[in-house]
Amino acid sequence: MESMRRGWTDERLDDLTNRVDDGFRRVDADLRALNARFDGLQRTMLQLGGGVIVALIGLIATQL
Repeated sequence: MESMRRGWTDERLDDLTNRVDDGFRRVDADLRALNARFDGLQRTMLQLGGGVIVALIGLIATQL
């Protein structure tokens, strides 16, 4: 453990800042991609639900 550096130089702090910023950028990109997938799933669910409703209305109308 003695071989570890004890102080933080400006260069090390800048490197840490850049690594943290890169991590947040990756998380942001991942969340945007996940949000897009949820949007697509919601659209699909609405389309399927609408189709089921139309089919049920058609079935009821033919039975009257």
